[in-house]
Amino acid sequence: MSAGQAKAAPQPRMRSRFSIVFIKEFTEHLRDRRALAMLALFVLMYPLMLGYMLNHMIERATKPEREGMELAVIGAAQAPTLMAQLKQKNISVTQLGPMSEEAITRLLKEHKTVALLRLDDKYAENYQQMRPAKIEMWFDSASDDGPRQRDVEDVLTSYSSAIAGARLLAHGVSPAIMAPVKLQRYDTGSNASRSAAMIGAILGILFLPAFLCCLSASVDSTAGERERRSLEVLMAQPVSRLTLVSGKWIAAAALSIVGLSLELGLAHGILSWLPLEEVGMSWRVTTLDLARVCLAAVPLCLFAAAAQIALAMNSKSYKEAQSVLSIFTLVPLLPGLAVSMMELETAPWMYMVPMLSNQTLLRELAKGQTMGALPFTLTFLSSLLPALAIIAFASWRMRSERYVLAV
Repeated sequence: MSAGQAKAAPQPRMRSRFSIVFIKEFTEHLRDRRALAMLALFVLMYPLMLGYMLNHMIERATKPEREGMELAVIGAAQAPTLMAQLKQKNISVTQLGPMSEEAITRLLKEHKTVALLRLDDKYAENYQQMRPAKIEMWFDSASDDGPRQRDVEDVLTSYSSAIAGARLLAHGVSPAIMAPVKLQRYDTGSNASRSAAMIGAILGILFLPAFLCCLSASVDSTAGERERRSLEVLMAQPVSRLTLVSGKWIAAAALSIVGLSLELGLAHGILSWLPLEEVGMSWRVTTLDLARVCLAAVPLCLFAAAAQIALAMNSKSYKEAQSVLSIFTLVPLLPGLAVSMMELETAPWMYMVPMLSNQTLLRELAKGQTMGALPFTLTFLSSLLPALAIIAFASWRMRSERYVLAV
């Protein structure tokens, strides 16, 4: 029993040494204003940017319904029925006199009207004689009024079809012969699936702070300490290499975990608050789902901190470490961009790629899909296993003075 107790005795000391290293590193990170500033920046930046973009899109989509449209018409008196139909669609008609092409162009560039309709001088005569009555539609394709211009075109198309049907009936011909095929469209896509498809690429960037929030801490605790000559003092202490690296690793990852969780929570609050239903979208991620996503993202933060510490430790200077890690931070975005550009459907292998797995998981939850335990497990392990392997490798390499001191 005494021999067994003697073997078990070092375990509490190892835990206390790890706690000392962790508390020391984490306290120094909290004192670093640069690290805290980056944490606050990335916690606020992406959710606010996402909220601003979506809110702007909602305002643009609902502006015609709230404020109506301004449409200028030259020769409006010749088509009173058309003018009445335009007003029924909440389109305000402004009647104008004859204008030159230059004057019309200037009017459209001032963005005072969505478009301009110019009825031919013989419009009424051609209409009565059942000849094509000419209507010119002038618009500026470089403006942001494209959807509202299409609404005006839809009214004109509907008006033309109604006239054609009435003329056919007047001659004893059924208007049905003009439509030999009747197309009926059924959209099975839900608001949640449409919203996930539209903002799926934006959701993916929400996981980037997992790599950004721990960037400064990872560089400062390795390359920074090497330049300050404090790393040699730490290595001279009676602490194993694994304990030393693990303490730095967890301290840097803690900042990433806190920052990413706060950012996802803020993004969830903004998306839940926005009236996405007004543009045929919805956000169906519940608070419980968000908590599960944050839990599944913890290994991603561990992976980010492990990779950055290993790379920074292998750099010869503080500036080199910053340059290398700045490039490395962009690498996890590549799989998500490739999947988005190639328009690939969700597949099980996507849950095995770090960061892509987290993006896929959140996108599927945003669609309202029921997720089992397997996607969460794969997402958890896809980042945890590489993180453990990297830390084990970095601890092994720390035995070499050339590696640690970068000589």
